[in-house]
Amino acid sequence: MNALKNSFREILRYPSAIAGLVAVLLLVAVAVYAMIAIPYSKAIELWRGGEEVWYTNPKFAPPAWINFFRSKKLPESFHANSADGKMEKVVTPGSQDTTEVKLSYTFDFEADEYPQELMVYFNTTYQDKIPFASISLFTPDGREIRVADTGLAHQQNIRFSQEARLVNRYGGGQQQLVMQGLFSDPKAATPTPLKGKYQLVITGTTFEAGSDINADFVFHGQVSGLAGTDMYRRDLMVALLWGAPIALAFGLLASLGISITTLIIAAVGAWYGGWVDEFIQRITEVNMVLPFLPILIMIGTFFNRSIWTILGATIALSIFGGQIKALRATFLQLRESMYIEAARAYGASNMRIIFQYMIPRMIPLIIPQLVGGVAGFVFLEATLAVLGLGDPTLPTWGKIINDAESNGALYNGYYYWILEPSVLLMFTGLGFALLGFSLDRIFNPRLRGM
Repeated sequence: MNALKNSFREILRYPSAIAGLVAVLLLVAVAVYAMIAIPYSKAIELWRGGEEVWYTNPKFAPPAWINFFRSKKLPESFHANSADGKMEKVVTPGSQDTTEVKLSYTFDFEADEYPQELMVYFNTTYQDKIPFASISLFTPDGREIRVADTGLAHQQNIRFSQEARLVNRYGGGQQQLVMQGLFSDPKAATPTPLKGKYQLVITGTTFEAGSDINADFVFHGQVSGLAGTDMYRRDLMVALLWGAPIALAFGLLASLGISITTLIIAAVGAWYGGWVDEFIQRITEVNMVLPFLPILIMIGTFFNRSIWTILGATIALSIFGGQIKALRATFLQLRESMYIEAARAYGASNMRIIFQYMIPRMIPLIIPQLVGGVAGFVFLEATLAVLGLGDPTLPTWGKIINDAESNGALYNGYYYWILEPSVLLMFTGLGFALLGFSLDRIFNPRLRGM
């Protein structure tokens, strides 16, 4: 316990160690929050879900916070559902089992650009007689724009840009022209968004007892959420949050597994010597000339892209690395120490000497390598995902970059799509590198005075 306290005091002496420790703790906090806020099963369901899950989000929408850095503000996405009370709903019973259902929603439009799309998703309840609904949009200058008059199926959606009435009125048949027509100031010489309060009004009529009409009004702006969306309308925040626990788990398991296994193998070889040591050294020399990344690429291409398969292959290919030779040299010196000779004299077994006398003396020296190695394995997992060889079921930072590259993010100006996961990867690498370098100065006697 005292040694742990002394080590912690040493860490606090180095600003770089404090910065690295803070970065690592922030990543751990994000990972814990992601697992609590979005359980694993839910995260996988969301990430693998298509437009039926993310219908309220627009495609290729940057995050909403970019408006803080723009002179011309982009419209932000939102939706309002009558079933959860966000839309005002008034039900008025009529004669002969008819009922009038009026749904309305008022929203402020203060953007300098036009939205991508407006939609209304209906969810109606009836037995035989189909309900009827009229949709109108009231503008800030008092105009009423009639959008649609239609009978309602149990599940039905109305896209404003595809309604023949609006297409014919605003011409061209192009989605953006319809949006311009709905939100432009009719008095302006050039298309200029009319700012102010708009109101969507849906007036429906049911024709039998027990029937009901609910609607979800979806406003697809040009920005959405804290992280933006991708080609499937998915909120990138899901992958950005869940990328943290996946990256940390892969990096920590790989680094820990390799460091501990390598330490044990080097200690066994140095202690027993002879053919055992020769066998370990020959395997190490062969393994050191094998191309590490191409082998992983072959495994991902021809065998399996599961993250557990990649993790196992990474550990197996890294156990017999150059670190074994460095540890072996230290263990050979340690084997001749006086306390090892004393242990031999009182009859300690080989396993007791290896695991209770030799290996514990080396643990402080491998801790910096263990911590510093985490960043490398995090980047390895991201690299494989960027190359299209990552686990296709997991929402990871590398997968985001791969999707962005496949959909021409740089060519189309979707810089947020690449920058967000890239910044998190750099932050992770920097945090573990700073902490690892500082721990090396603390635990390595040769560097302690530097």
